[in-house]
Amino acid sequence: MRDARGASCPPSFDDWLADSREYVATMAPELLSLFDIYAGEASFGRNFIQSDLAALPLGALILEVGAGALLLSCQLQQEGFRVTALEPLAHGFSHFGQLRSLVLERADAKGIRPTIQNLPAEEMADESKFDYAFSINVMEHVTDVAKVLAKVVKSLKHGARYHFTCPNYLFPYEPHFNMPTLFSKRLTERFFANRIFKNTTLPDPTGTWRSLNWISVRQISKISGLIPGVRLSYSRRLLASTLERLQLDKEFAARRSAWIRGLVGCLVRLRLHKLLIFLPAIMMPIIDCTVIRHRRSGR
Repeated sequence: MRDARGASCPPSFDDWLADSREYVATMAPELLSLFDIYAGEASFGRNFIQSDLAALPLGALILEVGAGALLLSCQLQQEGFRVTALEPLAHGFSHFGQLRSLVLERADAKGIRPTIQNLPAEEMADESKFDYAFSINVMEHVTDVAKVLAKVVKSLKHGARYHFTCPNYLFPYEPHFNMPTLFSKRLTERFFANRIFKNTTLPDPTGTWRSLNWISVRQISKISGLIPGVRLSYSRRLLASTLERLQLDKEFAARRSAWIRGLVGCLVRLRLHKLLIFLPAIMMPIIDCTVIRHRRSGR
């Protein structure tokens, strides 16, 4: 089969995920539940960047900031892009190791291994290299938001974009621990210590909590204003589609409390969730941000 550009169509993402899952089931069946979590996130990520990818030529250089289990980076490599997978997370994600190794074994067997940079995003040295960069629920874990944004922008070619999503901590809800927040990370930890550190649904609750940087729309806007040659925009459409995902993705929904599932279900059935697009970005629980590096003058 060939696509609209005349190129042979690669195996679908579902095929790649099924193949990888079968391999994990054979080699380390105890990791299947973990694999399913990251497979769901990878599928979400692929949908999140779909329109961006459609505008890129095959062979474009793509940077995934915080590649996690590498499922999405490998698929993009399989689709004909040249992918660099950066893993900047230092805390809360030690459980990735074995799963990543198994995914890479399958990628090597298929010849779709991406280039991997095993270093924090703050230490990136690439300049004017990538045609596109993205990250899915990573920016809330980096050590220095300002430095990462500056480094990623610097790694982009002029005219390229960095598209990312993460929680907005101006909204009083913490999605990893499925709980309300109280103005600051310190105050939230003080009141919800047991719920945080005795959490049984996360592989490493202490490391995950310690990694959270309380990123917000206000912070990103302020930082971008200090980076020369960038244009910033926010989309307000992602929240509605995420609420719909709670109705369709059972694994994703299972990680949310019953009252949230009930409330969201009611909003979606009544189609009231569509009205959320009118909220300003600063009030939304999810950030959907695009940072574009300006083209050089005269081009």
